[in-house]
Amino acid sequence: MYSALKSNPGSDMILDDVVAFLKKVPPFQFLEADDLLRVARNLSMEFYPKDTVILKQDAPPSDSLRIIKKGGVKVSMVSENGDEVVIDYRSEGDTFGFLSIVGKDRVRSNVTAVDDTICYLLGKEMLLKLLDSNLSFTEYFLKSHITKYIDRTYREMQDKSLFYGGSDRLLFTTQVGDMSIKGVVSTREDTSIREAARIMSENRVSSLVIMDRNNLPSGMVTDRDLREKVVSRGRDVQEPVKNIMTTSLIRVDARDYCFEVVLRMIKYNIHHILVIKDGMLTGVITNHDLMMFQGTSPLSLTKDIESQQTIEGLIPVSKKVNGIIGLLLKEGAKASNITKVITEINDRLVRKVLEFSERKHGKPPVPYCWIGFGSEGRREQTFKTDQDNAIIYADPSSDGEAEAAKKYFSAFAAYVRDGLLQCGFPPCPANYMASNPQWCQPLKVWKRYFSTWISTPTADAVMNSLAFFDFRPLYGELALAETLRDDLNAFLRDQKVFLGFLASMAIKNTPPIGFFKSFVVEKGGEHKNELNLKVKGLAPLVDIVRLFSLEKGIRETSTLERIGMLRSKHTIVEEYADDFEYAFEFIMLLRIHNQYAQISSGQAPDNFINPNKLSNLEKRSIKEAFQVISKVQDLIIERYKTLIW
Repeated sequence: MYSALKSNPGSDMILDDVVAFLKKVPPFQFLEADDLLRVARNLSMEFYPKDTVILKQDAPPSDSLRIIKKGGVKVSMVSENGDEVVIDYRSEGDTFGFLSIVGKDRVRSNVTAVDDTICYLLGKEMLLKLLDSNLSFTEYFLKSHITKYIDRTYREMQDKSLFYGGSDRLLFTTQVGDMSIKGVVSTREDTSIREAARIMSENRVSSLVIMDRNNLPSGMVTDRDLREKVVSRGRDVQEPVKNIMTTSLIRVDARDYCFEVVLRMIKYNIHHILVIKDGMLTGVITNHDLMMFQGTSPLSLTKDIESQQTIEGLIPVSKKVNGIIGLLLKEGAKASNITKVITEINDRLVRKVLEFSERKHGKPPVPYCWIGFGSEGRREQTFKTDQDNAIIYADPSSDGEAEAAKKYFSAFAAYVRDGLLQCGFPPCPANYMASNPQWCQPLKVWKRYFSTWISTPTADAVMNSLAFFDFRPLYGELALAETLRDDLNAFLRDQKVFLGFLASMAIKNTPPIGFFKSFVVEKGGEHKNELNLKVKGLAPLVDIVRLFSLEKGIRETSTLERIGMLRSKHTIVEEYADDFEYAFEFIMLLRIHNQYAQISSGQAPDNFINPNKLSNLEKRSIKEAFQVISKVQDLIIERYKTLIW
């Protein structure tokens, strides 16, 4: 039996203290002030000594929701054979007894105090009134896992940042169809260039859609086409306009958000996109429209990058990237949206430096492909990260060509390394760069590397695999990288021993949560009382998803895209896909917010965060994310139990 000390809510409890406590506890923190005060006045308090069974399995339903004020409890069940199965541990701010109340059936688990514990009790009648009248309160209890508060946590993080105001979030909240987009001005393919220019001038548009004989769009001509393909080359203006049109038409749906337009313009280096509504062409949207609409845009930065002709010209432009991250945070972007934009911008910077290197060193003796790996390969860059790159070049046909390629790419890669350094990308401390001859090799050598790492998984081979198997082609002869990916997937078939080594790496970094879901933080040093979001949160999640992707031959490298591809291919991911996505988005967004705050205050960004500075809702969300990772690591141990070293 337990000893209970009940207090009189009207006299013994200090209402201000109770309200202050509830304001930190979801879902009570979602209540209006009057409702919160009403709850506080209706609470009682009980004390349970250690080892007290507070709720007993199969007993009549509970008459109160219990909110842990101090201490902790263990939730467990007794199986048919009499074994105890521990379901969960709960601590300060957690609740228990909800299902027993709403189920009106019986208590389905034992709840035992694992320490001297004090709980607030909210009676059944008051609880049911709150469930009937408050949607946020109800959602919290009815939704499972991280989904029950992840969106609300995003909003809380945005609200407590330096940025305010919904009007700043236009790119991510406005659909293309809600913009005042230009109508379609078109002409036939056989119209002369002169006549096409006249039509554009008369209608004051910067683009003209070209229609084929079936009255379907076959291409587009822009004012830039007239400048670069006609005026600068002295072209005959009586030629048909189809001779200068761009035939690869990029389009968006009117229901897409403006952010998708920005992303496609950056990716394809275009300034005009067709808008489709209900399958019909309804308009054209331009980069100028977006910049006028928003006031500023990542598009302006990419335009600056493209206009530069020297490394020196790129340096001041590259320094603006951090400001773009601030802008995206201001607009309420998810972490995945931020990393997509930043990756596209950084890719553009890298390609520009590669173009400069080609201009300086001349045509390469053999075709090549510049690849990125690590966070760059996964499209998960935030603030500028270390250079992680390599060169795959076509197999030389002779000794002379091999020597020429070696000499050319040595100078070429050194120039790119130094250029990227000037643009703010520090060299890789482990020298995983194309300027290292080991990582600037012909395709046959890369195939040998991959085959050897897989067949002979030494510690170094596994570490190299974790880095390079996330490779992504950025520039050059992309088919070289695609061929290597084909071979990698072939090498991996039935290689259970190697996958066992990768499984060992995926469970190596356990999430930093302790017995009572308390955070396990650094005990000393520079980061005392902090935890590493990258090493203990993102890295194990990335490692888990990579392992499953290599198992199934998935070609994608982005963690979120891999999860999407694995939903229908992998039993574990099928069950935990949503949880994986929410965990990744939340931890990454928390990391970005923290790093941006550090940079804004003049500090160097790192991956450490003090959990005591998080709100209760943020703490709860990150604990849920860590628990998902921990649970799947246990499944990996079971799946690979004979192969893990």
